Amino acid sequence: MPTRRPGFIALAFGILLVMAGQLQATPPTALSATTTSTSSDVWYEIFVRSWYDSDGDGVGDLNGVTAKLDYLQSLGVSGIWLMPINPSPSYHGYDITDYDAINPQYGSMADFARLLSEAHKRGIKVIIDLVINHTSDQHPWFKAARDPASPYHRWYHWAGPHTDLRAEDAAGSQAWHALGAAHYLGDFSSNMPDLDYDTPAVRQQMVKLGQYWLRKGVDGFRLDAAQHIYYDFKADANNPLTLQKNLDWWSEFRRGMNAVNPAAYIVGEVTRDSAAELAPYFKPLSAVFDFPLAARLVDSARAERAGDLASMLARTDAAYRKVTDKSAVDAPFLSNHDQQRVMSQLGGNAPHMRMAAAMLLTLPGHPFIYYGEELGMRGSKPDPNLREPMRWHGDPHDPGQTRWKTFSAGDSPGVSVDAEQADDESLLNYYRTLIGWRRDIGALRDGALRTWPLANPHIAAWQLDDAGGPVLVLHNLSSQAQDIPLGNSPFHHVLRHSRSDTTIQHEQLSLPPYSSAILN
Repeated sequence: MPTRRPGFIALAFGILLVMAGQLQATPPTALSATTTSTSSDVWYEIFVRSWYDSDGDGVGDLNGVTAKLDYLQSLGVSGIWLMPINPSPSYHGYDITDYDAINPQYGSMADFARLLSEAHKRGIKVIIDLVINHTSDQHPWFKAARDPASPYHRWYHWAGPHTDLRAEDAAGSQAWHALGAAHYLGDFSSNMPDLDYDTPAVRQQMVKLGQYWLRKGVDGFRLDAAQHIYYDFKADANNPLTLQKNLDWWSEFRRGMNAVNPAAYIVGEVTRDSAAELAPYFKPLSAVFDFPLAARLVDSARAERAGDLASMLARTDAAYRKVTDKSAVDAPFLSNHDQQRVMSQLGGNAPHMRMAAAMLLTLPGHPFIYYGEELGMRGSKPDPNLREPMRWHGDPHDPGQTRWKTFSAGDSPGVSVDAEQADDESLLNYYRTLIGWRRDIGALRDGALRTWPLANPHIAAWQLDDAGGPVLVLHNLSSQAQDIPLGNSPFHHVLRHSRSDTTIQHEQLSLPPYSSAILN
C-alpha cells in the first residue's frame, strides 16, 4: 500500500510558483484558424454518495448532482460518469440487488430523469456504471439460485466434483466460496457472486438491461470489470480463448445497444499493462481506460522527466489505430476511485500536480477527471478514504457538504471549491484554463498524434494534426526554465501558454518552470 507523505515544503513551494504567474493564460484574442469553440470531450467521475447532499441527511444524492451541474458546466466538462446508482447493501454500490431501480438513499427514478434532462440542457452527457460481471449475494437471482432446481441456478458458477477449490481468482485471492455444501465463484469477494455468461438467459437479460437504461436517456456506460466476464482465474491471465470470449460477449452487447442508440459511449475498465493488450477491446467498445498511461503521466510529473512518455504515446496511438483506423480514441486519466489520489501519489507537490493535469488535458481523446482532483484533494487506501466527501466548503458542516464519512487526508480549508473559486491562480481555475484550451483547439481533442524529437529530458512534447493544421504541445516538467530550439519547424507562434513569460526569440522557445505551451 502506498505511503502518504505530507509534502508541506513542496506544497508551499508550489504556491509560490503559482503566485509567480503560472496561471497566466493566453488571451482569447490569440485564437487562430486552428481553433474552434466546441465540446471539450472531458469526462468527470462522480461518487454520488460523496458529491452533494440536497436534503440534509449527510448522504449525497441525485438531486445534489443536479444542483451542481452549473459547477460542472463552469469547469468545462462534456460528460459525467456516475458510479453505481442502483440499490446495494454496501456503501460503494458495486454489489447490486436491483438493476432496474435507483438506490433509495440517492433518490427516485423521477430524480434521475430530472438530472438527465438538466444535464442535457447544459450539453453534459451522462453515463452510468454498469456492474454486470457479478451481482450482490443479496440479489433475488442469487437467493433463488441456491436451489439447484431453480432456473437461476444456472445463472451463476457452481463448483463440480472435480473443481479445484483452491484456485486463485484473477487478483490472486480465493475464487470459490462455500455456501453450505456447495461452492460458488466470486472473483472479487464472497459478497459478489459471478454471473455465468455461458448461460443464454444471462446474456439476454444483460442486453435488455443496457437497452432499458439507454431508453431512460443515459448516454452510455462505464463497464465495471469488463475483462472479468470470462477472466475469472489467475491462470486465465493471458489465455487467448478467454480474451476472445470476452470480446464475443461485448460485441453481442454492443449490437444490442446499437439497436437503441448507435452513438452510445461505452468505456470499459480493462486493467492491463500495455496498449497492445487494451487494443482488442476497441473492437466492441468505444474506449477503454488507459491504465499504463496513467502511471506514466504521474511518474513523469513526479520525476520531472518525460522518460519514455513520447514512445508510449506513439505505441498507444498505433495500437489503437490498427483496430479502429482512427486516432483520438483513448480514454486517459490520472487516478480513479480504486487508486491513491494523484495529489497523494505526488506527495502533495502542487507544481507536479499541475504538470500531471496539463499533460492529461492536452492529450487527444476523452480524458477522465476524478471528482476533487481539480481541487487537489488527497486520499490514500483503504478504499473509503479514496472516496471521501467532495470538499465544497472549508467547513465540513456547511450546507450541502456530505457527512457519511469524515476526512482522513488532512487537507486544509483552502482545498475547497469556496476557496479556489475566488482565487484566479488556484488549481481549480488551472483545470478550467486547460479544459478551455481543449474546447478552443480542435487538435487537442481529435488530433492524430506524432512524436516530436527532443533531446531535453525535462520536456514532454508531441505534435497533433487535424483538419485545422498541426499544433505542437510542450510541457516543461522541471523547476528550471528550458530553452527549446524550433529550427526549421513550422511552429513559431504561441497559441496558448500557462505562463505569461513564455517567449519565442531567434527560433527558440523559452519555457518557464513548470509550464506548458501550445504552438502553431
